[in-house]
Amino acid sequence: MPSYIALLRGINLGNRRIKMDRLAALFEEMGFGDVSTFIASGNVVFESEGVQAAALEDRIERRLQESLGYPVDTFVRTRDEVAAVAGFTPFSPADMVDPRNTTHVGFLKDRLPAEMASGLLACATPVDSFHVDGREFYWLCRVRTIDSQVWTVPEMKALKLPTATMRNITMLRKLAVRYPAAAGS
Repeated sequence: MPSYIALLRGINLGNRRIKMDRLAALFEEMGFGDVSTFIASGNVVFESEGVQAAALEDRIERRLQESLGYPVDTFVRTRDEVAAVAGFTPFSPADMVDPRNTTHVGFLKDRLPAEMASGLLACATPVDSFHVDGREFYWLCRVRTIDSQVWTVPEMKALKLPTATMRNITMLRKLAVRYPAAAGS
């Protein structure tokens, strides 16, 4: 049976608190198999009969809205896709291993339109670099993430990027190691 990872936006931030065993139970109630969670930030590993990611996203979003009382943007990838993202090197090897830098991955529902992708790349600064690949964009931050101003500049705001959920690449690598791509996924 195909194995997926749901990346949920905004879980356990602010007033959106849920225990991971409850979150796993909600996925089991939806009929998914072999459900587990990875760290308390909305990463759910599960199996489901061959269904398109968009259909899974819609199904999960509807159920979570009903159960939790608030919308939860959901981004589904196969284990193979998560492993590919975790193993990708979008920036120079020196930048990727520099302990002062952090790389984040933004997961989207669809590819960015070419003009929007170009606009994101144009927002690069000496502190922040971007790379777009498929339904993901990568952000390299050369200062503490909270010290970056890139998301507040008018050019970035004018892009009106679609909703995404961000994950640190270090966490994604740990997730890919813990839940390697399964045969047939």
